[in-house]
Amino acid sequence: MTVIDFRPHRPSLPDRLAAILTGLKDARRRTAVYRRTRAELEALTARDLADLDIHRAQIEDISREAAARA
Repeated sequence: MTVIDFRPHRPSLPDRLAAILTGLKDARRRTAVYRRTRAELEALTARDLADLDIHRAQIEDISREAAARA
């Protein structure tokens, strides 16, 4: 007689903890990229930003995009 187990597979506790830690590390890395990008852009003068064709209102969006790509 064949027995079929239909219970869903659950990852082990160490696997779940590793996934949580990986997610936290990724979030921390993205936050660091966001903060560094924003600080560097905010440190630029209006003329430097104009040379890069960036308006001050765009700094937050640019920083978010950089963090998302990191």
